[in-house]
Amino acid sequence: MGFPGGVSSCCRVVVAAATLVLLQLCGSTAAMAAAAAGGGGGEPGAKYKDPTQPLNTRVDDLVRRMTLAEKIGQMSQIDQENATANVITNYFVGSVLRGGGSVPAADAPPEAWVEMVEEIQRAALSTRLGIPAMFGIDAVHGHGYAYKATVFPHNVGLGCTRDPELAKKIGAAVALEVRATGIPFIFAPCVAVCRDPRWGRCYESFSEDPKLVQQMTSIISGFQGEIPANGRRGAPFVTGQHNVAACAKHYVGDGGTTRGINENNTVATFHDLLGIHMRPYYNAVIQGVSSIMVSYSSWNGVKMHANRFLVTDFLKNKLRFRGFVLSDWLGLDRITSPEHADYPLSVKLGILAGIDMIMIPYQYKEFRDDLITLVQNGTIPMSRIDDAVRRILRVKFTLGLFENPHADTSLAGELGKPEHRDLAREAVRKSLVLLKNGKPGEKPLLPLPKKPHGGRSILVAGSHADDLGSQCGGWTIKWQGLTGNNLTAGTTILDAVKSAVVPGTDVVYAENPDAGFVQQNKVKFGYAIVVVGEHPYAETAGDNSNLTIPAPGPNVIQNVCGSIKCVVVLISGRPLVVEPYLDAVDALVAAWLPGTEGKGVADVLFGDYGFTGKLSRTWFRSVNQLPMNVGDEHYDPLFPFGFGLETQPSVY
Repeated sequence: MGFPGGVSSCCRVVVAAATLVLLQLCGSTAAMAAAAAGGGGGEPGAKYKDPTQPLNTRVDDLVRRMTLAEKIGQMSQIDQENATANVITNYFVGSVLRGGGSVPAADAPPEAWVEMVEEIQRAALSTRLGIPAMFGIDAVHGHGYAYKATVFPHNVGLGCTRDPELAKKIGAAVALEVRATGIPFIFAPCVAVCRDPRWGRCYESFSEDPKLVQQMTSIISGFQGEIPANGRRGAPFVTGQHNVAACAKHYVGDGGTTRGINENNTVATFHDLLGIHMRPYYNAVIQGVSSIMVSYSSWNGVKMHANRFLVTDFLKNKLRFRGFVLSDWLGLDRITSPEHADYPLSVKLGILAGIDMIMIPYQYKEFRDDLITLVQNGTIPMSRIDDAVRRILRVKFTLGLFENPHADTSLAGELGKPEHRDLAREAVRKSLVLLKNGKPGEKPLLPLPKKPHGGRSILVAGSHADDLGSQCGGWTIKWQGLTGNNLTAGTTILDAVKSAVVPGTDVVYAENPDAGFVQQNKVKFGYAIVVVGEHPYAETAGDNSNLTIPAPGPNVIQNVCGSIKCVVVLISGRPLVVEPYLDAVDALVAAWLPGTEGKGVADVLFGDYGFTGKLSRTWFRSVNQLPMNVGDEHYDPLFPFGFGLETQPSVY
């Protein structure tokens, strides 16, 4: 049963009786029902269009005017590639996301992003009720998909700063850069408590410690703005047009799956679930987070997308969350195995569980038809539909979309601006963790002199020394990330080293030097900086059961550090196996995934700033120990949670 949304010009007649006849001739069932109900956003005095009316009054007024098809449209979030004007107007689509690598154009400037969003918005505003669309995008460590955006360290590094105020500042900067492209809604932050580094999303987690993750949810107040002292705690809140609606994810237990396998089963008592994985959501709700995304994973065998107890009974009723609950990409499909095996059942279970907005990038027609049938046959009560729509509209009103549906083009200069890059550079400095500094009985190697003794050269080696894409990791330009230096704007560690040393100092770069080269030139080099690590990945593709340093990293460490004093800088989204190399290296730095501002690494290596970062994760000896977290009974780490050597700034 379909509800074609368009009404041709022949149907626009003011007199109600004549309108019904003409609408019937035109075949527009949804519009006919709306006219019969006496609704119409164009009517003088429509309360939902009046910003002086109380929020709940506006929501109630608009919901009263909506047809079932229009309500289902608000519950639908489709991919931008499918969001043509006809689709938006015919299906009343209320939300669009940027997914699957779609961008306005290669290396698109802010203006191109704005026009892409505006085209969708114009279509939404042309519908009968003129409900604005809400465009969403992943921005998990900056506006990473946008060319020349500032890419901040991933959360695993930010957790090592132990600095909630810094996180809040980063959130505010990211909000401005996202708004510069006309987008008001982001799928961030990830507040997972990663308990096993084999998980491919572990770098999206601030820490294995729920208390630290709770502290770092301060980034939400950066994204959305601070709730005023007299404001209502727990209700969705966005300060204004320089802020964005945030989304805490992935509810709940995504960081505790068996063996760290993405989308797997989290086996835990309710007590442990509350004590570990639920705790960051308490803070997110208090800070007025606008939405919460449900996890693909299961809890004790029950898919989270079908878990009414945790989504409705606990999150909505117990915690009194008043924003909307969002599915993950094709999340309803994955309720069944194989995926999409019984889509009406998946829709039924997901909606009744309490999911309000469904991320259906492709099958929006099937979703609409199945949900209409489920409502009409009484399987899903209209009260559940109305609850979902009210929550979504509440966020749209809070965002100010009804008064300000269009982008503020004056913000274009916010994307990648120097102040944001300086903030990212600060975050890099504070996120670095010094794990070793000097061999036994010898002086510390760090900080490095900016001009080696005797005028010798500096060797920089390793695959990650001159690779901006690897510095940034996943969720940068593309979903899985990319390697190389032609992706976006930023500074590699190699370029940062060259900028930091005394002018005239010879810096030699060898990506993968063999032992012969090093032996022949070892007298030439005062010291070496070896930068190795993981290549970019995201979620399932990043699941890793061995966690070894990828080749040729081990050979580079062996060839260089066996002959020259060296500091190894490890670029990774999690701890890796490093114990076999510890004796050979003079210093070891965990740099995580620092993002576009490689100068933050050089700042600390050369002593302009001291090392202050502390491990947000336990550094294991062997993967056979995993999962192993602080507080466990048999805790035998290589470097414990909270470890980090410190240095003082140098005086030059």
